[in-house]
Amino acid sequence: MTGPPGRPAKIRILVLDEQPLLRCGISTYLNSQPDVMVCGEADSIADARSKIAECQPHVVVTELRLGVGDSLKLLKQLKAENRALRILVYSAFDETIFAERVMRAGANGYLMKRAPKEKLATAIRDIVEGGIYVSREVALNRFEKSLQRQSKKNHSSRLTNILENLSDREMHIFQLLGSGLGTRDIAQLLGLSVKTIESHRENIKHKLHLSSGAQLRELAAKWVERASGVPKSGKLPVHAFSEGLSGRGESEELRREQQQPTGCASHALSLHIPESSGAVAAKTEG
Repeated sequence: MTGPPGRPAKIRILVLDEQPLLRCGISTYLNSQPDVMVCGEADSIADARSKIAECQPHVVVTELRLGVGDSLKLLKQLKAENRALRILVYSAFDETIFAERVMRAGANGYLMKRAPKEKLATAIRDIVEGGIYVSREVALNRFEKSLQRQSKKNHSSRLTNILENLSDREMHIFQLLGSGLGTRDIAQLLGLSVKTIESHRENIKHKLHLSSGAQLRELAAKWVERASGVPKSGKLPVHAFSEGLSGRGESEELRREQQQPTGCASHALSLHIPESSGAVAAKTEG
């Protein structure tokens, strides 16, 4: 059996997800496809590295992880080690916010978890043939942005542009702050010193023109609420942001900050990531 030009007869897939049931569901569906086979599964980034060397996949299908074992860091490492490896990221987080960020890190496609399962096979085939995969909505959104970029003048657009200036590390810490973690928790989670996290927080506050930690937390919480689609009354899943943290109550630092007056704007916030130089045209859904 031979495949179309640019595609192997059998596309070898490694599935990376910490949840066994999800891995099983993805693997079962992919193995039902005539031109796809799952050659391995992994439940952690450390395990994925050894499995990639062992089974030599064409594509890694991985969940977007924001806690220990940062997916963005993994994507950069994998691409540095193997430029031919194709990577498809799937997530519950808003595609309009995260798709370009993960692609800048090295992914070739982004798929929402709520997408029909058929889109998973479509995305894999597209990226193996050399394209990139995003939804039609995201592709149209980027096209509209390119037409309107010169006319952005309102306050919301200025805030969007400022958020785009956050580095990947700063964006990661911003997410964790918005999920309710304190500085010490974040330091423990990322394996960094408290002083380093405090330095990143100060840089983020400076870039966002905020005067207090309370304002930063409020803005981050609103952003996480929008990015994850979880209403204020709901709870974000802990595994999306952290692993292995003790179940202690809120930190003294958080209680102090919550007592400070806040002056953060109450408008809804949207983050759009700027196009990288030399970006290629996206192959989108039909």
